[in-house]
Amino acid sequence: MYPFIRLAKEMFINRNASALPITGTHVSYHRCWPQDIDVFMEMNNGRILTILDLGRMALGQRAGLLGTLKANGWGLTVAGNSVRYRKRIRPFVRFKLVSRAVGWDARFMYLEQSIWIDGECAVQALFRAAVTDKNGIVEPGRIIEAMDQDKTSPALPTWVQNWIDADATRPWPPQVGQD
Repeated sequence: MYPFIRLAKEMFINRNASALPITGTHVSYHRCWPQDIDVFMEMNNGRILTILDLGRMALGQRAGLLGTLKANGWGLTVAGNSVRYRKRIRPFVRFKLVSRAVGWDARFMYLEQSIWIDGECAVQALFRAAVTDKNGIVEPGRIIEAMDQDKTSPALPTWVQNWIDADATRPWPPQVGQD
């Protein structure tokens, strides 16, 4: 089940936090609870993705994205991601979640998130997100402009551009399972 109570807590805690620019960094703190663990007594990889949602939502709230989405009747969706899991997150461990937008192109916004335990990175993820309306994807420049921010994206880091380029070579739809 989606952690709606955790989401409400994050939104409440950050309701009066200082505003961030679209490329600002949001930091939050969380704990691995028993409902987050799998049979190996560590946070389930799917739950990690859900916890990362909480960081993106709070970042969106502080940057003014959520208000802009609501005002324009737009939606938000994840259009792809790449995750590195490097350290187990054990029950009851407290961790830091760092979330930031690294830039955008003509269709997508790119966000980097990481989870830290005692100064060591446990998880790092790159997300491709899209804002949508009834006609499909809304151009990120239009969204940023509606947020009264500079619509010019910072240069995407090389590793992000390499991921975008590599992902563009993946066949779609996949060939597996087709007759």
